[in-house]
Amino acid sequence: MRIRRLVLDVDKAFAQPSLFDIAAAIEKVSGVEGFNISVEEVDQETVGTLINVEGDNIDYAGLLAAIEKSGAAVHGVEEIVVGDRMVDYRRRASK
Repeated sequence: MRIRRLVLDVDKAFAQPSLFDIAAAIEKVSGVEGFNISVEEVDQETVGTLINVEGDNIDYAGLLAAIEKSGAAVHGVEEIVVGDRMVDYRRRASK
């Protein structure tokens, strides 16, 4: 399966790892061409992030392993785009 985009729900402890630690781990994964990490939620102990990764044939297992090895926890996949081209989500118009 040729994965082109992944949006992951990832939590990390407040102190460690840093966003830079997670970014350094993701940057080394095969197929990753670009990504961003957005902080979505902060409480006293954890930081909830969304990580958007794009590339050509992203190594999904390698990506999860890299994030978890950095000390963060992947809670779920919010979006996946697969195939020969990128397809953007379009919200259905309300009636």
